[in-house]
Amino acid sequence: MPGSKGEAKSLGDSRTFKAGYAHIRKNDAKLRPILDARGLLEFHPQGEPFESLVESILSQQVAGAAASAIIKKVRALFPDGELEAKRIHRIDPKKLRAAGASPQKLSYLKDLAARVVDGMLDLEALESMPDGKIMQVLDEVRGIGPWTVHMFLIFTLGRPDVLPVDDYGIKTSVQRIYGFANPPKSSDIEKVAERWHPYSTVASLYLWHSRDNEG
Repeated sequence: MPGSKGEAKSLGDSRTFKAGYAHIRKNDAKLRPILDARGLLEFHPQGEPFESLVESILSQQVAGAAASAIIKKVRALFPDGELEAKRIHRIDPKKLRAAGASPQKLSYLKDLAARVVDGMLDLEALESMPDGKIMQVLDEVRGIGPWTVHMFLIFTLGRPDVLPVDDYGIKTSVQRIYGFANPPKSSDIEKVAERWHPYSTVASLYLWHSRDNEG
């Protein structure tokens, strides 16, 4: 993880996003044409921490449309569609299975909910922690690894210098844009990203966007 400087900043602040855009455009000639073509993206981090983690767990290793369908079914289990730790903790596991949660993901959801309900995990406190500390805290939760934490840091907290090296979309975009013959390793992506810090998240967003808009 990057150093602690500026980690409390959020890309939800348009000034921070613009600074990141200018930094990436200046320092990466490969990404510059993509930034110029797309212009400034509208980026608004959002979501309640527990709900965001639940959705990330349900989205693990599942295509976007399928993940959205499962999340919709899980939300439908509750009267107002709100995902709360107490509700996930006490709901009949069979209902989550019927909604599409695999046995493995079911165990992850139950572990996360139990930690929050028991007070072992204070999700609100995460917002004031540096990225590396958040990684350490959430790594204790069953089923939450680097990819899930990276998605949380980017899309819920809006942290500006997150590099999701294990994400399939990032790997394929880096391979295409930077001319790798084979899918790049994490070390390859980290090398490319040396020119992005302290705004790796901005570069990641454009890499995803370029992939989504291929063709």
